[in-house]
Amino acid sequence: MRPLIAFVWCLPWVIACAGAPVAREASSAGTSANTDGTVAWTSALDRAHILVGRIWDVAGRRFVDERTLTNAVRAAPLVVLGEQHDNADHHALEARLVGAMSAGGRRPALVAEMLDETVQPEIDEVVRTHPNDAEAFARAVDWEHSGWPAWSLYRPVFATALGSGLSVVAAGLERERTMTIAHAGLAAVDPAVVRTFDLGAPVPSDVESALESEMSDAHCGLLPESMLGAMALIQRVRDAVMAKHLTDAAHSDGAVLIAGNGHARSDRGVPALVVRSLHQRVLAVGLVEVHHDWTTPEQYAESFSASEPPRPSGPLPFDYVWFTPRASDADRCAELRSRGHQKDPKLAPP
Repeated sequence: MRPLIAFVWCLPWVIACAGAPVAREASSAGTSANTDGTVAWTSALDRAHILVGRIWDVAGRRFVDERTLTNAVRAAPLVVLGEQHDNADHHALEARLVGAMSAGGRRPALVAEMLDETVQPEIDEVVRTHPNDAEAFARAVDWEHSGWPAWSLYRPVFATALGSGLSVVAAGLERERTMTIAHAGLAAVDPAVVRTFDLGAPVPSDVESALESEMSDAHCGLLPESMLGAMALIQRVRDAVMAKHLTDAAHSDGAVLIAGNGHARSDRGVPALVVRSLHQRVLAVGLVEVHHDWTTPEQYAESFSASEPPRPSGPLPFDYVWFTPRASDADRCAELRSRGHQKDPKLAPP
């Protein structure tokens, strides 16, 4: 099974520094509704799984219908939607939820991990000159060369936001900044961000160990151990930067962040930072691919609780989890090794 949590380094979503991202094309229509209101899935694997299409209320420990989730999203001033980046169904479900938030005239800002902060001027200009034009938007932010999965996967959520007149906010760290942070640490981070989110405070040892373990796994064990601490710090900084953009963009109509599931965690991701540092409530929704042999939410909770040493898993780290089919069973690590990538200090930033 693919990792449930996607992390990043030199390219936004790929799990290693070398080589180009593997971007699968998908229908721009994405997930749609059948005539009976059920979901018509794009992803092919395990569509018949018992959990596919079901929504788990984590606090209530029960399954709920889409209307319940939609009502919760509509009522929340701040929402974080977590995804598997290369799953077309996740982006289509995000589009449904963003559309539901704006259906009653509300205009929450759409905040996106996939857009580097540096492209905000281009975003503002294309929204001003070509409103509702998703293709013009993609060209303006040079999506084709961004390193993220194909635009056809992400188009539904951005088209929905643009069509609803929502402002779009870039919240991702550019590669150069992450490389600088890897070398200089918090000295390379905006002091206001460090202060607001208390990034200089000691990190609990179990959290640090879990982050480093996840960084290693997400990069197929190709990162030198000496880099894992820097990678864990970059993950925390990304969370803090996205938390700042989410709350800054909210204004009167709130905001919704689209990010990887690792950033959407309510225990230590963006929602946790907003609650702890800014005392604002965030609704966290995880879009999670099913595993063939895992048939209960508790089994998925275990996959999110990796720690060294192992400890009992808690609940899933979201308010709601929407289960979907898997997009792929491709072994990315095998692919990287087939290209000849080994554990090598050259993977470290220059």
